[in-house]
Amino acid sequence: MWSLNTLDYAVIGGYFVALVILGLALERMASKSIEDYFIGGRRLPWWALGVSGMAYFLDMTGTMIITSFLYLLGPRGLFIEFRGGACLGLAFMMLWGGKWHRRSKCITAAEWMVFRFGDGFGGRFAQFVQALAGIVASIGMLAYLIKGAGLFLTMFFPFSPFWCSVVMIGVTTIYTMISGFYGVVFTDLFQAVIILIGTIIISVMAFGAVAGIADFGALATSVTGNTQWLASAPHWKTEMPSGYEQYEALMMFAMFYLLRNVIAGVPSGADPRYFGARNDRECGLLTAFWTFLMSFRWPMMMGFAAMGVVLVHQVFPDKDMLLQTAGLIKEQLPHIDKAHWATALSDVANHPAQYPETLIAGLQQIMGADWTRKLMLVGFEGGIDPERILPAVLLYNIPAGLRGLLLIVLLAAAMSTFNAQVNGCTGFITRDIYQKYLHRTASTRELIYVSWAGVVFLVVISFVFAFSIKSINDVWGWIVMGLGGGLMIPTLLRLIWWRFNGGGFAIGTFVGMTAAIAQRWFFPDLDERWQLLFLGAIGTVASIIGTYLTAPDDKEVVARFYRITRPFGFWGPFKKMLSDGDRCAMETEHRRDILCVPFAMLWQVTLFMIPMQIIVHSWDTFYPTLGLCIVGLIGMYFFWFRHLPEENYFEPGEEAGVHLENEVRSES
Repeated sequence: MWSLNTLDYAVIGGYFVALVILGLALERMASKSIEDYFIGGRRLPWWALGVSGMAYFLDMTGTMIITSFLYLLGPRGLFIEFRGGACLGLAFMMLWGGKWHRRSKCITAAEWMVFRFGDGFGGRFAQFVQALAGIVASIGMLAYLIKGAGLFLTMFFPFSPFWCSVVMIGVTTIYTMISGFYGVVFTDLFQAVIILIGTIIISVMAFGAVAGIADFGALATSVTGNTQWLASAPHWKTEMPSGYEQYEALMMFAMFYLLRNVIAGVPSGADPRYFGARNDRECGLLTAFWTFLMSFRWPMMMGFAAMGVVLVHQVFPDKDMLLQTAGLIKEQLPHIDKAHWATALSDVANHPAQYPETLIAGLQQIMGADWTRKLMLVGFEGGIDPERILPAVLLYNIPAGLRGLLLIVLLAAAMSTFNAQVNGCTGFITRDIYQKYLHRTASTRELIYVSWAGVVFLVVISFVFAFSIKSINDVWGWIVMGLGGGLMIPTLLRLIWWRFNGGGFAIGTFVGMTAAIAQRWFFPDLDERWQLLFLGAIGTVASIIGTYLTAPDDKEVVARFYRITRPFGFWGPFKKMLSDGDRCAMETEHRRDILCVPFAMLWQVTLFMIPMQIIVHSWDTFYPTLGLCIVGLIGMYFFWFRHLPEENYFEPGEEAGVHLENEVRSES
């Protein structure tokens, strides 16, 4: 069944060994200080941080999800991933989110709460709840990564999804614990090179495969049932298979997700890469480079999707075969539900002797002698499981040896995301909980040991969660729309409203997070749109009530925050205290940043769409998209790039700070 050969295994084993060696080599650098361990000592260059960001966002599980939608919809699958996979928040981080957070000189997003709200009750409450919310979000994200890794790897190795995940996550955990943020960035650089090689290989293969078919659009329609597969613009009504009906209103979903991205994007940027950046200019440059590098992901995924169309046509010329197979399994194994479907298929394929002879004989009769490989593509509803398209293409279409290299590409994507997520979350545990409340004078070595314990805790809890979810798309939708909706408004208000205080943030975040967990437990099948609306409303109401039920923050603390960060929004009492020159410079900066938003988002969306159109030879849509991309690039140049400062705009000295704080004191 399994077509990995000795060379494939040697390549994969060598890659794992190289990662562990690299982690050991970086251990001394990471252990110099807690700042070195979590943000690289603020010495890493912007291009390295940009590459690291790309590797962080390019995860295996997300790549499988997006490939599944591209397989179902063609290039229009991009619009469903407005919810998160298209990374539209990068535009806001490039223009202002990154530099606003960097100016704090903090190490973690939770520590930033003390900078914003002060070190009193409100600030500490906000810091603790932010750390708790960060841990919950990380557990959800890690579970999503673990679930995807299991689904992917079980296509290639004769083990269950659980044990496949254990091996991959085990290696990643070791080098992340040892090397900290240095390990994140340097392994990301190493992995980015591998990812680029894989992108080129898959893109060239897919381009050639599509070129060899007279009417690829007709073939895609016959396989997927989608009559507009080659189209690039979203439609109000789109054909979707069983299990994906909620995405039929594609245009509405795209607009809804776009609105969500704007609301959540404005306050984004609390990322270790920005806390570790050297200045404002490099925050912008690293994000622009990050976005550009993300464009290489899309032709690779489109390539997998296009080759998946050809593969399914060859392997399942009769779609009734899929319905018959799913029906037989449900009849013979009536206890199997959707959450455990992939594990059951893997177990049947790996250990057929442990199952009824009638089941195995039936599978052989329906699918033929190579039923074990075909079985992995069968979905719970009786169609193709689109989340398995990517590994199936590797299994069927890629020759031995090269398959091992491309497996490493996807492993690199998964591991780079996992290690960055773990590194960021252990910062909450170590810096914002242990050092803050349990042992303020802890040594660097002690804090690193605590972070190691935190890694183990996170991984164990995430494994438990991972194998209770139905699909990777299911948990991703909840992370972005459910949990993201509950946390969205408190995160926004902390940056745009001067009266918003630590108590309001903590209460709004805690209630929104709790409501999201409750929704996941009691109403797991709630439509993603209603998740965002309901949980967003709950978080909003709780934030406002919490703000007025608790005492306002110290005005001197708020004044210092505003003077250093310079965000736009509702800051009237503090904005008028700035000198005319500072206020004019700040307003000019804000005006340019906001005017650049549509151009930055246009550039990003078209930058991702263009290479996909090339892969599927959709030339009639390619040229208009290229023109729009150029328009976006020109707007970015005039409104943003040419105004990037060589030095930071605002690095106020103590004299300015004392002057402003005196004015605040006199007014109060």
